[in-house]
Amino acid sequence: MTAKPVSYSRTTLTELMIPSYANFGGRVHGGILLSLMDKVAYACAAKHAGQYCVTVSVDGVNFRQSVEVGELVSLLASVNYVGRTSLVVGIKVVAENVRLGTVKHTNTSYFTMVAKNEAEQPTEVPPLLLETPEDVRRFLEAMKRKELRASFSEHFDNARTRMLLNENLDKLQHERCQLTNSLNQDLMD
Repeated sequence: MTAKPVSYSRTTLTELMIPSYANFGGRVHGGILLSLMDKVAYACAAKHAGQYCVTVSVDGVNFRQSVEVGELVSLLASVNYVGRTSLVVGIKVVAENVRLGTVKHTNTSYFTMVAKNEAEQPTEVPPLLLETPEDVRRFLEAMKRKELRASFSEHFDNARTRMLLNENLDKLQHERCQLTNSLNQDLMD
């Protein structure tokens, strides 16, 4: 399989934020932005893979700044990492107020996609040809995120299976929660 350069599948999606995208606070709803991120992740991943791709996980959806109705939102996507059947698409979201000429970085996120063949089975994707030091940095960072995610999952699963509720109730003492009297009694028995 011939490697494809990062530049081959780099994708930009730009959309005007219209009033129907607003939430109750009058700003663009986060779900609208997530939907747009999923679309651009698909387009970018499918172009690199040459196959249908599905979203399997999303890392780091942090809303740094709000997006206003009337702003032009651009989602800049590139394949940052490839495994055998998976791809990590990095997405930077910027919002532009065209009247004021201001641009703000609102989100960065990482979508893990898996390529599927006609039988809906995971299928191999082309290797990624890294062309710039930035491409190398992003690939290495994606490897590190993958390593940390695996480590977290292992530790969390182990902690969850070992945690006995009645032995850990004291940890709730200074938290903003309350147990009903009947639940408290059940856990103490």
